[in-house]
Amino acid sequence: MKKFSLPVFLAATFLGSSINAQQGAPNGEWPTYGGDLGHTRYSGLNQIDASNFSDLTVAWEFNATNFGPSPEYRFQSTPLMVNGKIYSTAGSRRSVVSLDAATGELLWFYNLDEGERGQNAPRQLSGRGLAYWQADDEERVVYVTPGYQMVALDADTGIPVSEFGNNGIVDLKQNADQQIDLVTGEIGLHSTPIVAKDVVIVGAAHRTGGNPRSRENVKGYVRGFDVRTGERLWVFHTIPLTGEYGNESWLNDSASYTGNTGVWAQISVDVELETVYLPVEAATGDYYGAYRPGDNLFSESLVAVDLYTGERKWHFQLVHHGIWDHDIPCAPILADIVIDGQLRKIVAQPTKQAFLYVFDRETGEPIWPIEEQPVEIGDVPGEWYSPTQPIPTKPPAYDRQGVSEDDLIDFTPQLRARALEIASWHKMGPIFTPPVVSNIDGPLGTLMAPATGGGTNWPGGSYDPETNMLYVVSNSSVVSLAVVEPYPGQSDMAYIQGNAISGPRTSGGAGSSAGGGRTEFASTQRERPVSTRGNPPRNLLVDRLPLLKPPYGRLTAIDLEEGEIAWQVPHGQTPDRIANHPVLAEMDLPRTGQGASVGSLVTKTLVIAGEAELTTNEVGERRAMLRAYDKSTGAEVGAIRLPAPQTGSPMTYELNGEQHIVVAVSGTGVAGRLVAYKL
Repeated sequence: MKKFSLPVFLAATFLGSSINAQQGAPNGEWPTYGGDLGHTRYSGLNQIDASNFSDLTVAWEFNATNFGPSPEYRFQSTPLMVNGKIYSTAGSRRSVVSLDAATGELLWFYNLDEGERGQNAPRQLSGRGLAYWQADDEERVVYVTPGYQMVALDADTGIPVSEFGNNGIVDLKQNADQQIDLVTGEIGLHSTPIVAKDVVIVGAAHRTGGNPRSRENVKGYVRGFDVRTGERLWVFHTIPLTGEYGNESWLNDSASYTGNTGVWAQISVDVELETVYLPVEAATGDYYGAYRPGDNLFSESLVAVDLYTGERKWHFQLVHHGIWDHDIPCAPILADIVIDGQLRKIVAQPTKQAFLYVFDRETGEPIWPIEEQPVEIGDVPGEWYSPTQPIPTKPPAYDRQGVSEDDLIDFTPQLRARALEIASWHKMGPIFTPPVVSNIDGPLGTLMAPATGGGTNWPGGSYDPETNMLYVVSNSSVVSLAVVEPYPGQSDMAYIQGNAISGPRTSGGAGSSAGGGRTEFASTQRERPVSTRGNPPRNLLVDRLPLLKPPYGRLTAIDLEEGEIAWQVPHGQTPDRIANHPVLAEMDLPRTGQGASVGSLVTKTLVIAGEAELTTNEVGERRAMLRAYDKSTGAEVGAIRLPAPQTGSPMTYELNGEQHIVVAVSGTGVAGRLVAYKL
């Protein structure tokens, strides 16, 4: 007999014989990106546990190096496993592969060369995976190409399904309620489609919004399609048309030309409620919104729409008139939980802000109050500012928010003094402190934490339906956020993202919060300014050390019954650049964690997450680790070496009585590969 925790037992009592809570990946398989349509990333498998996790060995590896014209070093797929077969995207051309789940042997692959259309794609490489659908004896896998075409393949053979679209392909740049150039149109997708019942739901992504070429852009509408025929069933206008709900939140006719507001994150679905949950990104101009005055619905909103019609059921805007790049970056997590004696169907949304926003997923009502609180009004010329922003009262923020002097590095008095000087050149304040126009005479920018790549980014969180704990890895970092005038011809906007100064040296690195370089201040004296117009916001370093105190990466357990943090631990070994820094050589540093957001996996007994960068162990080996934690305490109970950093989110399945854990890895010198472990 299954042993239920008290909350799940009560849920069963409320519902009679059926348990409606998301129960994770079924039957020892992994049939969808998040394990189930509610993205719990949970499996009830328990063969691998604390007693043997460190004994795991490689069962098989799949190397994706040659699936494309060049190797890929940022392989982000979460593969699927159904009926003994693995399905994944792979390689720089975004091929699709089917593997034997027991051996990793390649069964078939599909490749579409999109030529110039693919070369112009804003979202290239292998993406994050694909979707699976089965009805009767028919099985299909569905994915979106870099050039924004949706392809349906026979899951047994890899051959395009002739009755789907045009010989297996639906051109997503067409029938989109707007004109999009088929070759150069700035729209694509990194995430996977999601299939619920017989409906495929597809989002959209664009180029970076920090330095848009124009205030006008393609709109990121969301659409539903018939999985059998490829026929468009519905479209949801994330920027409402004239006469539609929310259009009034775009002043001065700005809805007519503003773009973006796509759903580039994973989408979740409640099949019983026939509801799709859309985490919507920011509108055009991540940091400058003068050309889109108003609150700008449905940018940076969680929107619930009907599975079969796309009609809006409810929404909640997490950020009004965003100017901080607070896209909703990851899948909403669905759960059924007894709170205060009442069964609540909830949706929990991790965010870049390190807030977990929790709603009743039937009504959109916040489970705990979310209060509109006054925020600072900035002074960027022409900008429109919202006077308030919605702040959750529970759960508390799970990572650092805003920057004050108390947050600055203090390993030594000298480092502290340098950190204080660097901070003095910037504006500091709580979350939602607005950007400034960067000025060499100050302020250079606004110190923003979490940075644009954290707290939680696209990997999202995971959820244990037996204990009602949600787990999330977050990135604690800071950037200098400012706008500057563009170079002539660079953009038709008055301001784009940039800083008036960078330090005397800049260097790229995996630890950068937004994919850009790190800005180093090697002395306490200002140097001649170097423009960084249009580059991503930069992390700030003090003598090659982060400006802020550790931890730099956290794994947090949040009790969804109480809305409280149950425990929190640093995730990831202390990076070499910190552990081996000459100033810190004689210090006994605790584990600092690593500044990256990585995906987690929850099983019957463990929380599992890998490291995002290489570190050196006591015998001089450079390695990244896959770590297992006790679910109830956060204590590390096992670790195994990965051949490269974790770049995709882990999954698990059982085949022939053996539990496997599979994770995508890649990094400098190691092209993308899937690695499967078992006992």
